[in-house]
Amino acid sequence: MGDTGPCGPCTEIHYDLAGGMGAPQLVELWNLVFMQHNREADGSLQPLPQRHVDTGMGLERLVAVLQGRRSTYDTDLFSPLLNAIHKGCGVPPYSGRIGAADEGHIDTAYRVVADHIRTLSVCIADGVTPGMSGAPLVLRRILRRAVRFSTEILQAPPGFLGSLVPVVVEMLGATYPELQKNSSQIASLVSEDEAAFLASLQRGRRIIDRTLRHLGPSDLFPAEVAWTLSLSGNLGLPLDLVELMLEEKGVKLDSAGLERLAQEEAQHRAQQAEPVQEERLRLDVHALGELQRRGVPPTDDSPKYNYSLQPNGDYEFSLCEAQVLQLYSENGTAIASVGAGQRCGLLLDRTNFYAEQGGQASDRGYLIRAGQQDVLFPVAQAQVCGGFILHEVVAPECLQVGDQVQLYVDKAWRLGCMEKHTATHLLNWALRQTLGPTTEQRGAHLNPERLRFDVATQTPLTTEQLQAVESTVQEAVGQDKAVYMEEVPLAHTAHIPGLRSLEEVYPDPVRVVSVGVPVAHALAAASQAALQTSVELCCGTHLLRTGAVGDLVIIGERQLVKGTTRLLAITGERAQQAREVGQSLVQEVEAAKERLSRGSQDLVAAHRLSKDIGRLTEVIDTTVMPQWQRRELQTTLKTLQRRANTAIRKMEKGQAAEKSQELLKRHSKGPLIVDTVSAESLSVLVKVVRQLCEQAPSISVLLLSPQPTGSVLCACQVAQGATPTFTAKAWALAVCSHMGGKAWGTQVVAQGTGNTADLEAALRTARTYALSQL
Repeated sequence: MGDTGPCGPCTEIHYDLAGGMGAPQLVELWNLVFMQHNREADGSLQPLPQRHVDTGMGLERLVAVLQGRRSTYDTDLFSPLLNAIHKGCGVPPYSGRIGAADEGHIDTAYRVVADHIRTLSVCIADGVTPGMSGAPLVLRRILRRAVRFSTEILQAPPGFLGSLVPVVVEMLGATYPELQKNSSQIASLVSEDEAAFLASLQRGRRIIDRTLRHLGPSDLFPAEVAWTLSLSGNLGLPLDLVELMLEEKGVKLDSAGLERLAQEEAQHRAQQAEPVQEERLRLDVHALGELQRRGVPPTDDSPKYNYSLQPNGDYEFSLCEAQVLQLYSENGTAIASVGAGQRCGLLLDRTNFYAEQGGQASDRGYLIRAGQQDVLFPVAQAQVCGGFILHEVVAPECLQVGDQVQLYVDKAWRLGCMEKHTATHLLNWALRQTLGPTTEQRGAHLNPERLRFDVATQTPLTTEQLQAVESTVQEAVGQDKAVYMEEVPLAHTAHIPGLRSLEEVYPDPVRVVSVGVPVAHALAAASQAALQTSVELCCGTHLLRTGAVGDLVIIGERQLVKGTTRLLAITGERAQQAREVGQSLVQEVEAAKERLSRGSQDLVAAHRLSKDIGRLTEVIDTTVMPQWQRRELQTTLKTLQRRANTAIRKMEKGQAAEKSQELLKRHSKGPLIVDTVSAESLSVLVKVVRQLCEQAPSISVLLLSPQPTGSVLCACQVAQGATPTFTAKAWALAVCSHMGGKAWGTQVVAQGTGNTADLEAALRTARTYALSQL
């Protein structure tokens, strides 16, 4: 299936659709691969320790043979969809034409839309939604290709793709019940993305038309513009579509420039990527096969659950005595011993270390050899490899197969994971209580620092919902409920109302974690306990009472993709600190509100307040604090910032009016006003110039304003009746260049900055230039 991995020779079963009449029309129905080799990284083939036949038959192809059809699209697996497309678009019925015979590509469009809407529906039902990278990006491209064919060739009305989802559900829902369960969400997602793409298409056409108006007859279409239109840029249009749109207008794209931009983007992503972590030690298929051949049983990791809660509230974790069964070098080779400083993989007959799985981080700690208490062998992590637990160890001195060892988990690290894992269950329960019983977990990960929880949601959580979730968790924590854990037969967990589990394969027996209710009671036939508290299938390690969670604060919330929200949360002392920080920032926002209500004495104070509000906004955006509180303060600060900016503009306008009146008194005659004036900012200076020109439209104005920092601000506007050669931009450029600065603007209004100690010389330059143009 890839460059490396299991493989082998195959045999294929083909069927002749022509039935032996004339030239054969062969279609592959069945493929059997005899898995007997492993393709190594160096390209060599190594025999597999276990061999089997990997067999697969194409359902659609088999149906075509059984129904006597030449194409899968002619079978009843597709005919309901093709009929629905015909009714919804009004194009001629599907006739099965291909290649050159398919004039206008109508039948091709039928097949594309029918195939793609099935793919989209099943993928979205399985939790993959259109996005910007990986599988979600592939799905996004599939959806947009379907939109293109349906709108451009089939002339389908807006929202057409979403209307096909019920047809897919009717056809496949009995086999894929998740389609029936999520049908409305699937249709909504498809329709929303279709509408967004059609809007992007319209904007893209306008941008192309505007760009073409500035191109010469033989000019290439700029790569930079095409890039902003593409999936890598802002609008998300496939590049082949951009090229097709340009081809229709007889314009060629700057392909070399586009290739350069693609390379730059790849380099940028490589620089932004997370640093490559040190490669983990693994047991490959050959190492696992050798262990099975030797009859080595899977690692007994049940001691990881051997801990107890003492009367003083402390947890006691039992040590674990074990024997070294095998050592592995960094390249995975089985070895009998390791020397000082050597990194190795360690396989024991039993362990009390939790190996990373189920979203919980691996334990860490140390081991000692029996009878040698003063030499610690640090254990960095543990991981599951085919039922065996491999410990990653750096040996301070010699360690050999057969050695007896004692293992000690890092108590603080394990306790942190237990705290976060129990909090994760409480969070899952609180989300169901707040958002509804059908709310589904999409994934989670936790370590002693924080927990991450992905939940299926139609819309982002509101501020009120975030508060309600936290309150529900706090209530369960405050009640200090007992946490019950017990292994039960997997069959006993079936059909229990409210029981939380992920869509994955669970061991049998399976471990059940129940908060506040004994497991036997929670799983009883008539019990409703799982609807009233947290009951989940889980192999993780948990607190024995909820009180030790202390507190839970959701510090981050964002949509990963449409339909999935990611929550970040912390617990314990860090959660309490986050609440204290939040309250402190509430007081700072209130102080800013009070300052704004009092009003500013002058423009300098008004600008200072505006900057303080901006800085406070930046702090609140990045500080670890309750997310609901962050949202509230961000909303308040946006309002305060608008009010502060409005006050500044009002004060600037008042100052500009005063200064413009003074200047008009000094310059009552002539076609020019060239002078200096005090102004706190370029914004005020521009307003003075604008008001002068409004009161005296026949006068051209250029004003300079020296600043305490030594710089000089410049603003100008030319009169309505000025000659075409006399532009504000050129005027400002002449003066600012004289002052060693720069200028920008339009033909009518311009501004700039510079530095000079001789303002009179700058004013003379302004007058001389203007008079030469008038």
